[in-house]
Amino acid sequence: MNLFSEMGKLLIIVGILFVAIGLLLTFAPNIPYLGRLPGDISIKRGNFHFYFPIVTCLLLSIIITILLNLFRR
Repeated sequence: MNLFSEMGKLLIIVGILFVAIGLLLTFAPNIPYLGRLPGDISIKRGNFHFYFPIVTCLLLSIIITILLNLFRR
């Protein structure tokens, strides 16, 4: 395969990823409990609010890993 063929495939994959990320950002507020799972860290003190969705990150990482492994096979 030549360089242009490989570059074309890479651009298609990057474009699909951009579309998927755009759809996720558009519809993420409508997904129930996303970002509010038990184990997510939220600290409120006066005017300061610290939020770290660690359990949500772990769950999304597991789901994405499973999906990518399914597509690789």
